[in-house]
Amino acid sequence: MPDAHDPLVAGRRARRVSVLEWGQRKLAWIGRLTRRQARFMLIMLGASWGVIYESFRAHSWRRTVRYEFVSTMNSIIRGGLVATLFAGVLTGLAAVSQVIYWLGLTGLAKMTGSILINVVVREIAPILVGVLLLGRNGMLSTTELGLLTIGGEIRSMQAVGVDPFLLLVMPRTLAFTVAGFTLGILFSFASLVTGYVMSRISGVITNPVWTFFDDVVTAMSGADYVVIPLKFITVGFVVGLGGCLTGLTATNTDTLRSLLPRGFSRGMLIVMVVSVLFSLEL
Repeated sequence: MPDAHDPLVAGRRARRVSVLEWGQRKLAWIGRLTRRQARFMLIMLGASWGVIYESFRAHSWRRTVRYEFVSTMNSIIRGGLVATLFAGVLTGLAAVSQVIYWLGLTGLAKMTGSILINVVVREIAPILVGVLLLGRNGMLSTTELGLLTIGGEIRSMQAVGVDPFLLLVMPRTLAFTVAGFTLGILFSFASLVTGYVMSRISGVITNPVWTFFDDVVTAMSGADYVVIPLKFITVGFVVGLGGCLTGLTATNTDTLRSLLPRGFSRGMLIVMVVSVLFSLEL
């Protein structure tokens, strides 16, 4: 039998213990990450119901809440209008005009309206609008609320009887919701108009613009009139709520270097999950 005091046996045992400890540390890290993400998703679900419920209560809309809602909505729509229209123009150049060209080239021009609705308006537009909302305004909400949480101002609000959820989270989330719908419609319109103009200039289509839009509208089913606006609304809602909650759940050990990447990754994940869920339902 090998001697327990043999250096070779002791070395093997130490290596096994080292490997075991390394595996335990990795499993513990995965567990902490899983618990953190699961906890945040549960917070998101509860806060979503809270925002919807409180938004229908008249006494929740005090003057400070109304001011926060209007100022946030104006900031998002006015600040993101140029970027949204520019992204719509680029999408029209890169996607819409190419769809029109290749469908006309292959003799499938009758499918143009259906393809544009299913690909551009229903799939591409919500994702790009969500990314624009997240990058410009979602990160701003995460930064503002994160600094308030880390600095202790949120606790001070609660100490004097002010509910941060009603004052900050609810109005900002609803402002993102309205802005998501508004910017989504503008993005879709800009991309379709740009695609039509480029196709008309290149001679791919000769129909007037009202005929083009009539074909697009005709290709929409009854469900599209509900699903497409609902998708824009939902994307804006979850981006706004996710940014606010990421800031409010910050800890004293967090800094902007840890808070912003976390908020952006969560926001991107939420936008993609919403898009996939709507696609599965369809």
